[in-house]
Amino acid sequence: MVDALTFRRTCARFATGIAIATVLDEAGAPHGMTVNSFTSVSLVPPLVLVCIDYSANLLPMFRAARYYGLSVLNESQKALSNKFATRGQDRFDGITWIAGHTGVPLLPEALAHLECEIRQVVEAGDHAIFIGEAVQATSSDGNPLLYFDSSYRALD
Repeated sequence: MVDALTFRRTCARFATGIAIATVLDEAGAPHGMTVNSFTSVSLVPPLVLVCIDYSANLLPMFRAARYYGLSVLNESQKALSNKFATRGQDRFDGITWIAGHTGVPLLPEALAHLECEIRQVVEAGDHAIFIGEAVQATSSDGNPLLYFDSSYRALD
């Protein structure tokens, strides 16, 4: 069996984009977290998934939500990625956001936005996998914020 450190180092060799996954809590307050475990699943229907660690304090909010949002970050949004990766604070404090069609919080100037209706939650290992059907999608031009070998990278 592969140990956790070897597995983590090996997976770090796969370059990913960075997104902020967001939900509204029952009182309508925005919450979000930085994710790089997000991918498309299907074109018909348009499905994406996001993986959330069981230890994430936002997991109960995602479980209670009908919709989640994804804001795919551009190369100038590294500070936003860091803020939403930091635990123990209101990550939306001082952050401007817009309500999507479904009400989910979306971050301005992101390369792309997806609003997803949760269709299935799969329990796998130490993560919950939220499979959502895209009900709204927008994109713009620009370069993505990339993550490779445990650090941010940029396209040449």
